[in-house]
Amino acid sequence: MNSGETMTSLDELLRRCGRRDVKALEALYRETSGRLLGVLVSMLRDRAQAEDVLQETFVRVWARAPQFDDYRGSAMAWLVSIARHRAIDVMRSRKSTTSLDDLQLAGIEPVAEPQIAPESSATAGALEHCMQQLSQSQQRCIELAYVRGLSHEEIAGSLRSPLGTVKSWVRRALLSLKLCLES
Repeated sequence: MNSGETMTSLDELLRRCGRRDVKALEALYRETSGRLLGVLVSMLRDRAQAEDVLQETFVRVWARAPQFDDYRGSAMAWLVSIARHRAIDVMRSRKSTTSLDDLQLAGIEPVAEPQIAPESSATAGALEHCMQQLSQSQQRCIELAYVRGLSHEEIAGSLRSPLGTVKSWVRRALLSLKLCLES
């Protein structure tokens, strides 16, 4: 199945979930749970907690499926957004006094990239190509925000850059990625 067919089928599965089709939710879970778990493990660095967040994510997907609008973005992006926001909530609730700088001083290496499912390798390749087009600052901001789940304020602190500058880097990076991926 090519990536266009996969996205269409995910869109359809979400629409069916919105109509309370339990079989569609099961199929959606089978199709996307591996990728979502990879994102969550990368962010949370704890597989058990990531599995819990994955379950909570699908509960939210079920509740919010009627709100999905494929004109605003792809189904997978919508699912990742829900999972990512839930992971950020969990990270903020468990946050101790450990900062990113403390982790770097302790010698903790960056989290390995999640495994990419074969059917999404073309999309991953396109994203990798587009990421390379960004400045180093923009790449770092996107990594900290979307892989590690840091807020703009936390990114500004870890990069020792003004908050407004960080917000601009993120906004411009996302716009550049969108334009690059659409071309």
